[in-house]
Formats: sequence, C-alpha cells, structure tokens
Amino acid sequence: MSLPNYTRQQLALRNGQDRDEIWVAFNGKIYDVTKSRLWREGQHYEHWAGQDLTPELADAPHTEKVFDKFEVIGRLN
Repeated sequence: MSLPNYTRQQLALRNGQDRDEIWVAFNGKIYDVTKSRLWREGQHYEHWAGQDLTPELADAPHTEKVFDKFEVIGRLN
C-alpha cells in the first residue's frame, strides 16, 4: 500500500490547534501522534506538532525508535 503525500502546509494544519489531528514528520514520514498524552495540545516539550522534526531531533535524548509506536499516515513532500 502506498502512502499519500502531504505538503508542509497540509502538515502544518495538523498542529493540534487548527484541527483535531496532531501530526509530526520525521525523516520524510508523517506520524499521527493524536492519541499520545505527550502531544496534548500539539506540543511536546519544546517541539510543536504540524512540523518536520527531523532537524530538531538530531540531539534528542531518545532515538527515532520513539516513532515506532505511532502510525505512519503519509509522506512529506
């Protein structure tokens, strides 16, 4: 099954404020983090939903494995 492509503008709308969905992108994939209590209201520590977090997570205290528990719902164009 191929994943739909989304633009940065479409991703930005899923920030936990403008719509109910809370999405983040990492390494070209878009993850739905809506159900995570850590992303309530679209913020997780200094990170904001609706964005590509790849550069921000370069120095994160966890690895990209943290995204394994979330559904990949698309690809970032």
